[in-house]
Amino acid sequence: LALFWMFLGALVLRIDVGGVASAEFSDQPMSAAKLWNMWNHFWPAAVILGLASTAQMQRIMRSSMLDVMNQQFITTARAKGLKESTVINRYGVRVAINPLISVLALEIPKIISESALVGVVMSLPTTGPLFLRALQTQDMYLAGTFLLFMTFLLMVSNLLADIALAWADPRIVYE
Repeated sequence: LALFWMFLGALVLRIDVGGVASAEFSDQPMSAAKLWNMWNHFWPAAVILGLASTAQMQRIMRSSMLDVMNQQFITTARAKGLKESTVINRYGVRVAINPLISVLALEIPKIISESALVGVVMSLPTTGPLFLRALQTQDMYLAGTFLLFMTFLLMVSNLLADIALAWADPRIVYE
């Protein structure tokens, strides 16, 4: 997606697509115009990172909802005469969101590592170029620190997912 955006932005839309800001703002102090220019350089990277995992999240939620909507408690809620929106939002989503929360725990470190690749492709000052330079110059302390940080982020996101699962589904109890 990052390469596609570079092609689309540079050749079709005729806009700057690389770096933090345009060349005319590189020496200037911070101003509203420079902030706006920086925003115009950063939002494509955010969209690319968001789009990469959105389709997967939609597929997981859809399949989970299809499984849940055929279960007994949904049929019982419909038989009680509840509105379909109440059945879906109150009963269906609450159970169907569990797999999505579990996958989101793995998506957080994935998005951070993908931001490294997008940063390299789009010439943004993220951890990507720094990690790549550390590997090229054989700076193993910096590369190890980056990998340790990614491991820590994975552990924290798994912990947050467990807490969110216990909050979202009262059937889950941790002792």
